[in-house]
Amino acid sequence: MTSVSFITGFPGFIATRLLKKIARFHPFARFELLVHPSQLSRAKQELDRLVADGASPRERYRLIQGDITAKGLGLGSDDLTRLRRDVTHVFHLAALYDLAVPQDIAYRVNVIGTDHVNDFVRSLTHLQRYTYFSTAYVSGDRTGRIYESELDCGQSFKNHYEATKFAAEVNVQALREDVPLTIIRPGIVMGDSRTGETAKFDGPYFIMRFLDRLRALPVPYVGAGAAHINLVPVDYIIDATAHLAFAQEALDRVYHLTNPNPCSARETYEMICTALLGKKPTWTLPSSLIEASLSLSPLRRFVRVEKETIAYFSHLADYDASGAQQDLLAAGIHCPSLREFLQPAVDYYIAHRTDPDKLIPVR
Repeated sequence: MTSVSFITGFPGFIATRLLKKIARFHPFARFELLVHPSQLSRAKQELDRLVADGASPRERYRLIQGDITAKGLGLGSDDLTRLRRDVTHVFHLAALYDLAVPQDIAYRVNVIGTDHVNDFVRSLTHLQRYTYFSTAYVSGDRTGRIYESELDCGQSFKNHYEATKFAAEVNVQALREDVPLTIIRPGIVMGDSRTGETAKFDGPYFIMRFLDRLRALPVPYVGAGAAHINLVPVDYIIDATAHLAFAQEALDRVYHLTNPNPCSARETYEMICTALLGKKPTWTLPSSLIEASLSLSPLRRFVRVEKETIAYFSHLADYDASGAQQDLLAAGIHCPSLREFLQPAVDYYIAHRTDPDKLIPVR
């Protein structure tokens, strides 16, 4: 039977790169791409680029207008009938990945949207694998060693993003007895390890935006910075997912796609400062003071940093990735160290830091 993959989240950065990778690994596969109506024009452009890059012919790909927040994914009966008959693999990537997202919006997209995808998955006749993109940070405020086998440990959450991704994964894991499932939990995703390319400057890029504002001043450290910051390049996430989604050993497994050797927040901050500004920080601001200051929206907008980012500088959690490392080793897939991919990330930021499409507005 021909492999038919149904992918949500296209034309998002990770979904687009994953599609390209799978298309090359599986040259006879076909793809059904669920696209929100607001993204249809961009999706057509991305698909044209992908086909021109060699993932052709165009007939392998179908764009379907839909909405994960609507019942039946907002699809018509003809589309649903065809998909239920043909789809063999589902990749659910569509979500809101914003640490400052309001609760109601996060819940509607991340939880209700995932529930609708789950309902769709249960209706498929020939499903071979459902690959769901969660996040390592479903661990919330837990500290210490976090294992891939763990989920609900009574934790609280630092923001609505974490809380809703946790609730969504709980509902996905409830399918494990009935659905062939693989759950992917990435760390904090940065740009490509070789080119630095990324879709937007959020997450660790807020540090670069902050340092840009202070480049003429003596630069401070942010708190003690003892916590590990788990940064991974997007190409590692893509390579690992494209392998695990079709690997028999990954069936009914949960994987931390995290960096097995993360740097501390202080080391990470110092490395970014050196690569971006050519100098090291010389004094320290308490993280509590910075977090309190960022409660003031004018200051947030000036330094271009969301206050939710600061909590990760002091969050003492480490993500065990033993299962992922074991199952990816045979495929020759490994996560590079931050020192290997930080300079390309900084160089890409420098080249594109005025691009309005990449600058996430700070509210």
